[in-house]
Amino acid sequence: MATSQEKHSDSLMGITVAVLVLVGIVMVFSSSAVYALEKYNDSYYFLKRQAVWCLLGTGVLLVVKNLDYHKLHQHTYPIMLATFLLLLAVMFPEISKEVRGARRWLTLWGFSFQPSELAKFTLVLFIAKSLVKRADKLRDFAYGYLPNLVVLGFFFVPILFQPDFGTAIIICLVTFTMLFVAGLRKKFLFLSVLALIPFIASAILSAEYRTRRIIAFLDPWQDPSNAGFQAIQSFYAFGRGGYWGTGLGASHQKLFYLPEAHTDFIFSVIGEELGLLGTTAIILLFSILIWRGFVTACRAKDPFGTHLATGLTLLIGFQAFINLGVTVGLLPTKGLTLPFISMGGSSMLITMLSVGVLLNISEQTVRHR
Repeated sequence: MATSQEKHSDSLMGITVAVLVLVGIVMVFSSSAVYALEKYNDSYYFLKRQAVWCLLGTGVLLVVKNLDYHKLHQHTYPIMLATFLLLLAVMFPEISKEVRGARRWLTLWGFSFQPSELAKFTLVLFIAKSLVKRADKLRDFAYGYLPNLVVLGFFFVPILFQPDFGTAIIICLVTFTMLFVAGLRKKFLFLSVLALIPFIASAILSAEYRTRRIIAFLDPWQDPSNAGFQAIQSFYAFGRGGYWGTGLGASHQKLFYLPEAHTDFIFSVIGEELGLLGTTAIILLFSILIWRGFVTACRAKDPFGTHLATGLTLLIGFQAFINLGVTVGLLPTKGLTLPFISMGGSSMLITMLSVGVLLNISEQTVRHR
């Protein structure tokens, strides 16, 4: 009976992801068709690209799902080295591109890839391996905590200089939460957070656009045509949607009012077109996925599987929470996509990779219990 239940649980995770991806394809087309027609003379431009990335992501998921996750444990350090080199490669203009002042993408043979997305996965992998290795030393600062902090810094600094402040914050949140759950002394984490506060404050104050975002978050109507524009247009979208929505494809805000309608603010378009009913359904789907991820972590057959499943679930959960929080005005604008739903190839590939690993951990639990 237990085995049958676990098989059903594994299916529930897969079905939830499939529904989110299908919703994403529909909403990317709905939110981008007019913009794509105006810019590329092809209303299907973003739809076709998203469909390709979804197919590639599904392929990655299926391959990883059938690959023993312990192989990741064996190859953690080579993966870390490759990821770090990719983060450094972004600094070279010859093989990277700059978009709106940020240099985050590598461009090779006509394809773009964002190494910071891979860095999130890689850091979770390292922390999971480190927690197993240092299981009996977690209360020791020099051996149990400091190595994790140093590796976090190696990824944090190049990501921050791209600049990608949102991703830098996510990797800190995931790392500290994984360490906290594993039993690290709370004093170490508390002191680390205190040490980060002036650093983060300096990073915000040193960049005018970040300062404007904080001011706009506190009161977007102080600067409605500039820093507060996205937030206000997002509020209008949710307001127009009401309980039931204006209908699929009937959003007004996506018609050049709401910037990044098919990426960062796609949830606002969902709110306008599908209403409170649609947004609640999306939140429920993410809640189911996160629940199943933590169940997989609890049932994993070994500590590495437990830590890895915990970290990957946190990674998806934190990014979804931050994106949703930004669109409804609970958090400052960050420039983070909504997993599975927003347009974005790198995000889709790495998120599907993460789900593939979760499914593999879950399936091994089924086989060994």
